[in-house]
Amino acid sequence: MSDKNKSVAVTHATPLKPTFKRLHILLVVLVLSGFSTYVSLRSKTTLILPKSYAVCSREGAKIYTVDQNNSQTECIVVHHKYIVDSGTLIDVKRRWRAQSLAQPDLRRSPLNVRYIPPGAIVVPGLSDSHAHILEYGAARELPLEGTPTIEDTVGLIKDYILSNPDVYNDTSKFIIGGGWDHTVWPTKGWPSSADLDRDPIIRGRPIVLQSKDCHALWVSSKAIEASLPLPDAVDGGIVFRDDSGNPTGLFLDNAQELVRQPPLTERDLLKRFNVAVRDAHAVGLTSIHDAGLDPVSLAFFKRQAEETTLPIRIYGMTYFDETKDYWGDSMKPLIGAGDGRLSARSVKIFADGALRTGGAALYEPYDDNPSTNGFMRLAPEVLYNFIPKFLRDGWQVNVHAIGDRANGIVLDAFEASLKGVNVTALRPRLEHAQLMTKADMERLGKLGVIASVQPTHAISDMWYAQDRLGPERVKGLYAFRSLLASGARITLGSDFPVESMNPLSGFYAAITRVSPEITRNEALRGNTSYPINKIFYSRRSIPGMTIDPAYASFTESVLGSLEAGKRADFVILSQDIMTVPAADILSTTVLSTLIDGRLVYGAL
Repeated sequence: MSDKNKSVAVTHATPLKPTFKRLHILLVVLVLSGFSTYVSLRSKTTLILPKSYAVCSREGAKIYTVDQNNSQTECIVVHHKYIVDSGTLIDVKRRWRAQSLAQPDLRRSPLNVRYIPPGAIVVPGLSDSHAHILEYGAARELPLEGTPTIEDTVGLIKDYILSNPDVYNDTSKFIIGGGWDHTVWPTKGWPSSADLDRDPIIRGRPIVLQSKDCHALWVSSKAIEASLPLPDAVDGGIVFRDDSGNPTGLFLDNAQELVRQPPLTERDLLKRFNVAVRDAHAVGLTSIHDAGLDPVSLAFFKRQAEETTLPIRIYGMTYFDETKDYWGDSMKPLIGAGDGRLSARSVKIFADGALRTGGAALYEPYDDNPSTNGFMRLAPEVLYNFIPKFLRDGWQVNVHAIGDRANGIVLDAFEASLKGVNVTALRPRLEHAQLMTKADMERLGKLGVIASVQPTHAISDMWYAQDRLGPERVKGLYAFRSLLASGARITLGSDFPVESMNPLSGFYAAITRVSPEITRNEALRGNTSYPINKIFYSRRSIPGMTIDPAYASFTESVLGSLEAGKRADFVILSQDIMTVPAADILSTTVLSTLIDGRLVYGAL
């Protein structure tokens, strides 16, 4: 993408009519710009806090500490970046006065007390154990999620072009969008370049559109042309072709890497990062595990950590490319750079594709497409070769596996690689662990492999999961409680931008297993694809978004709970999500987000 700003006005033969889709694009732009101005103005008056203060509830123990006893307390005390005390207001004031007498630098600093609003609660800073930061920012440039048909999706792209003069006047400029979901369209099959090229405004432009699950690219003919020549076959991927052998504009899994795009500029990266961070703070996220940093992304985050204080904690998984030389012994894990805000000490390996796009590797064929049982994106021998090497050289190994066959193969490789090693020191992770046999669930717990799961996938996939898997096999999908019963340690994420970034959406999905679009009574009557007895308990879900992600990123000694000696990352929520009816959880708002005791969103 070019980073030159062009001020050429758009000229049209006739004025643009304010169609619904055009108003949608304009509204997105206005909301984003207005929100930035709002945050900027608000931050000037609310971000200043004393170096020492207490946060208390006038309603008693409304602070969830998520310590070993799952205790609640009335107050926490923050000094600089750390939590230094907790308890009742009377007790923390008494201890603060005693400490002030013993330490002259505190003697002139009476304890400043900040009260949370009535009905509000405090929880540790929320973490997302599996997400894609820069990809989220890219998807927000031209969001396509929720379009009901191919034609509506094409209409949004057209309106985006017409609403942006620099794009309209430069037909060579790559247009990037994301979020389309073919499973909700009434037509069967996949979109094609012909669907894009049919529109005269779009025709002749290079367009690259990421699917909702990030496992497929839908591109225009011009983008195909820029990527030629294409190989006849791709290991672990598919280039869709017509009867004459010509590419149709759909690239699945590993084949996505064949689509050539201009290198991202620093301005592109910074724009995407700022959008993602802004939205993350607004939903209470203080830490994100980025699930697949390519060299460009990792270098960008390193530069940001060196040049300034990162505005959010990032735990990076470095992307593994099986076609490249092994690098685990020549590159050192990055741990706690930028005052503890950036780590990249794990490697991300993709074993298979996704259920939504039919690439998840299954033992038996798909019910709705018996011609395939999905595919592995790499040979099992690659796992057996590289997992032990990365573990030996001090890297945490995180493997994407969705289908039951992929999960079985990955667990075979982990089992062979973990013999005689300290699993607690290595903490390998199974990313997604969506469909597993009962035997593999039990093996997961015995091996000590962490299951990194995304509850919102369960309520997002429920509309098509039974069609894909059938009524019996679907019972093993997203079996969270069965994983816990096996003794497995679980950590929760969203996989944004695939799903909503809001961690409360994951909390709701984990404890209800029901889409907000249907009622729990309907679910209990059997009108869903999943057994209702597979849900989490609410008190189990809070650790999944706090202390469990901290453990999964080797930071449980400094993050994940509100205890003395830990970093003061915490969030104030408008209501008690642990006690309100499940139907009211999603109406909860984030009032304040704090990292290292400093406000990054809201007021206190």
